[in-house]
This record gives sequence, C-alpha cells and structure tokens, in this order.
Amino acid sequence: MAKSSISLAITSLLSVFMASATVAQPYPKELEAVAEADTMIMVSMRDGVRLATDVYLPKDQEGPFPVVLSKTPYNFNEIRGSTLDQALKFVEAGYAFVVQNERGRYYSEGEWEILGNPQTDGWDSISWLAQQEWSNGNVGTLGCSSTAEWQMALAAQDHPNHKAMVPMAAGAGIGRVGEFNEQGNWYEGGVHQTLFTTWLYGVQQNIRPTFPAGLSQEELQRLRSLYDLAPQMPSVVWAEKLSELPASSWLDSVGANAGPGLEMLMRKPNDLAWFEGGLYHDSEDFGVPAFWFNSWFDVSQGPNLALFNHARKNASDPEVRDGQFVVVAPTLHCGFFRTPENEDLIVGELNVGDATFPYWDQILGFFDYYLKDADNDFVDSTPKVQYYTLGENQWQQAGQWPPSEVEEVAFYLNSSGGANSLFGDGSLSRNPPLSDNADGFTYDPMNPVPALGGNVCCNGGASLGGSYDQRAIEARADVLVYTSEELSEDTEVTGTIRTKLFISSDALDTDFTIKLVDVHPDGTAYNVDDTIQRARYRDGYDEEVFMTPGETYEIDMTPLSTSYTFKAGHRIRLEVSSSKFPQYMRNLNTGGNNVDETEAVVARNRVHHGPQFSSRIVLPIVPGD
Repeated sequence: MAKSSISLAITSLLSVFMASATVAQPYPKELEAVAEADTMIMVSMRDGVRLATDVYLPKDQEGPFPVVLSKTPYNFNEIRGSTLDQALKFVEAGYAFVVQNERGRYYSEGEWEILGNPQTDGWDSISWLAQQEWSNGNVGTLGCSSTAEWQMALAAQDHPNHKAMVPMAAGAGIGRVGEFNEQGNWYEGGVHQTLFTTWLYGVQQNIRPTFPAGLSQEELQRLRSLYDLAPQMPSVVWAEKLSELPASSWLDSVGANAGPGLEMLMRKPNDLAWFEGGLYHDSEDFGVPAFWFNSWFDVSQGPNLALFNHARKNASDPEVRDGQFVVVAPTLHCGFFRTPENEDLIVGELNVGDATFPYWDQILGFFDYYLKDADNDFVDSTPKVQYYTLGENQWQQAGQWPPSEVEEVAFYLNSSGGANSLFGDGSLSRNPPLSDNADGFTYDPMNPVPALGGNVCCNGGASLGGSYDQRAIEARADVLVYTSEELSEDTEVTGTIRTKLFISSDALDTDFTIKLVDVHPDGTAYNVDDTIQRARYRDGYDEEVFMTPGETYEIDMTPLSTSYTFKAGHRIRLEVSSSKFPQYMRNLNTGGNNVDETEAVVARNRVHHGPQFSSRIVLPIVPGD
C-alpha cells in the first residue's frame, strides 16, 4: 500500500474513533474556574508547519487582553506545576495566557531544533497572537530555562508587538557576550559542560511518533486526551556514564534518540555553526524591555549578568535601555518560586537565611506597565538591580551591576612550594610575595577531582548544585589551597571577580580550575563560586594555542560573579586544580579533540607566584561604613 493510502486509511480510522471517544478534561478545576480554554490550536508558521497552542482567557472579564506567551519544548499535555501557577496568576490578573510547543515537540509539527527557531517561529507566533480578536496587540514572553532561552534571539528581531519579556535562568540562549564565550552553556572557559549531554538524552527526539498532518482541532483534542507523546527514557547513572571514554559514545551507548547531541559535542567554541542557530550574540541589537531573573547557584550567571549590562548599555532604543531590570536570588536553577516564604532556605548544605522575595508582585507590575500601559510607576520606582548577599543573608539593591562603590582589591597566592591540600602552606594575602616560587601537582584524568556543589543545572544528578563543605576535596594532593588570615571585619564581595594565574605544564594542553571558598571559624569551608579554563584557549577562542612543556604562561580565568559577605573571624580561600568532574568534561591532556579519544596523558602542572609571576585573585569589595 502506498504511503499516501496508509495515511488516508489512518485518518479515516481516526475519524470513526473520534466520533465515539470522550474528550478528557485537559486542565484542572482551579483553572477552569477562572479561565476559558481553547486548546490544541494549530498555529501556522511561514513555512506551513503548525505549532500546538493552548489559550487561556479570563472568564467573566471583558477583553481584549494583553497576552503572555510561554513557548516551550516541554510537555504541557496536562497543565500542572509552574505552568499551572503561571496560568492562574496571569488569567486572574486579566491576561490571556498562552502555552505553545516548539516545532517538533509533542503535537507541534516539523523537526525540532534547540531553542525552537526563535527568529522565525518566535516572530510568527507573536504576529499571530497580536492579530487575535481577544488580544490587545501587546505581547509579553515569560519562562525559565528552556522557556526563557529563545527569548533573547527574538528580542534581537525587535518585533513591534513584543513589548516586554521576563527571562529566567536564560544562559543557554546566550552565545557570546562580552568576555564570555559559552555558546549556550555548552562551554565554560572552553570546556564542555556535561549538563547539555545529559539534558539532550531526555529531550532530543527527532525520531518520534506523529499523527497525520491536517487533523482538525477537535480530532487533536481527542487524541491529546489519550496520548501525551512523552517518551519514557530508561534511567541512567550519569556519574558513571560520564566516566566512560570516548565521550562521543555517551548518548549512543544509553540508547538516546536521534538528535543534535553528537554533532554539537564535536563543535569547538569558535565553530561558525554557533552563529547560525537561535543563540543571541552581542553583535546584535536588543529591542525589548526585560526583567531578568538569575541565581547565584545556577549555571551561566556571569553571561546572564553580562547580557543585562549589554542590553542596558547598547540597545539602540533608549526606552529599551532604561527598561532593563535584574534580580539575582540565592537559589538553584529555576528555584525562584520554590523559595520558602518567611523560612530559611538551604542551598546544598548552606543555610542562606530567609530569602523571601515578592516575585509575582514585581513580575505583574512589570507586565502591567508595558502590556497594560498601567500608571504604576514601575520603571521609576523599581531598582535596576536587586541581589541577595550571601553570608549577610539579605536582599540589597543598586543602580547598576556591579554596584558603583565597589573597590577592587588583589589577594596574592603564596607558599614555600607546598600548597598541596588543606594541610599545605599556601596563603592568600593582600601583600605580594617577596620571592618567586611555584606549587606543583599531578593531574591524572583517570582520577579527577570530583565536583561537589557550585553552579549546576540539569545534569541528571551527576553532580550536586549549591554550597557544600569542601574539606574532603581540599584534602587531595592535586588541589592547591591558598587561605587568608582571619578577617578582622565583615568583608562584602559584590561584583565581578577576576583571577590571573601563571602556570606551566609538561603537557601540550590541560585545564585549570579555581574555587572561591568561605572558611568558617570551625574549619568548614563552603564554596562560593568556581570556574575552569582550558589552556589552549588562553589567548582567546578563535584559535587553539598549545603549550611548550616547561614554559610559563599567563591565564586569565573566566570571571566569577557573586555577592557574598565573608564575616569577621572567617577566612577567604582559593582552591586551584585541573578538574571538577563530572560537571566539566575531563581534559585528557593530549592536545587532541578529547571528545573522540580513549587514552589520557598524566599532566604535571605548576602554579607560579612571586614578584615575576604574580598569580592573584581580585575581589570587588564594598567599603565598610
């Protein structure tokens, strides 16, 4: 039987079945009480591909309404969780709330691409929403993680009806911005962040069950009540799987579906393909007022803050420049609305205090201003920057990031050549060392330093996010530990932290890691922030420059970002090593691709310090009263 005949036969059988099937209630009773729902609207894009779309309109309220769009690769067949919360909040506040699947996801037609073709599908979706009779033409976008990341590339298009956006934890939508070149969280310091491999395992589904094209809305509603099309992926112990070599086999060996994972894994940070998809790069304009929400313990907070600054300084429209706001919370990835109210928040092992924040009040105030033209004075009365200072455990505000009053203070690495481990002689001091010295350690890729805490997202439980006592890590001989004297007064570090290392190795290429740590009086040592840098990219990401064994090189580590008060009696510590696995892919030290290699080289790495090689960390300190 020909393929067209099969399709017709299936369609005919479905029609017969639909006539007798009963449509299940697609949304909960609490939403039904306040909203009129129009589900499984298939919205056509410019190429004819149709995207599955649900619309929720305020019940017993007179339109037209401003529109908030949540565009997602995730399953909303049964609206629940954060999506349900958003629908209730916006509908009750007089908005039309719209959820739409990216192309190639669930009931949306077409082939999936990471970020969902924001320049074309995003534009066409906004245009469709603006033209509906129930719409007032003002459209806002909102979402966290994958429902946020596509918004930046759309903002560069400056759609006339895209009036405002609330991107939360949006770093995977940022390609290159300022000094950050992470290409959508794929890299940090030129090193693959394994979170994307584990995330793609459950998401890349380019081979998937589909229904015949052209089914009616009623037919699709009935099908949706029976099939949600969500794959049930077998469980994987990612901490073990990521230890296997070669890395290129990871997804295939666990039975992942067809998708872009392997091709993306083979890309280098300067690959032109990063500039051809849906990522936003700072060579583009930014056309939409934005209320950014970021987290101290989330992946990519540095690029997120850099993009906030970029939009505020470089957008061509002065109203867009003035319409940039940011909140930085002490949470894990997308943890904003999971923050307990009027109770202490524990992030990892660290109690960060009562981090209650009026998220919904401010989000609705922002959208009311831009989508309802409300005279609520949001732009003039809301601080441009609101951030939580850890250690002090309080919310603060500023007119810019970093705050204007910070002073950069250098802390220099020093030792007698024995900074290895917590029990070594490494020190961190405001006074530069008087003589040159170096600390050496052996980095064996088959015995890497394990990850414990930090800015983690979406890695299938392979490594933990948040702040943990680091003393077990610091007991290793392949971790250099530099610690300050006890602080005589509270020391607030708020802003961008820069670290310069002078290094050498007997390998052609290796990685270097740093970790900023708060040492409490009882000796517990909680991580504040960390990063990694691949030596071959020390001169930039446009070309690889390998090392000559034994020669000393200067490395500027990818900047850290935080707001943290080191209390009086505490000490500031810097760890230096060459791995944080499995959060970051191991460097096999060969100078090769790493991705397709199975053999490793042990590297003997050194960190130099002294008058000639002044390795140091520069902290942005807020002066005391």
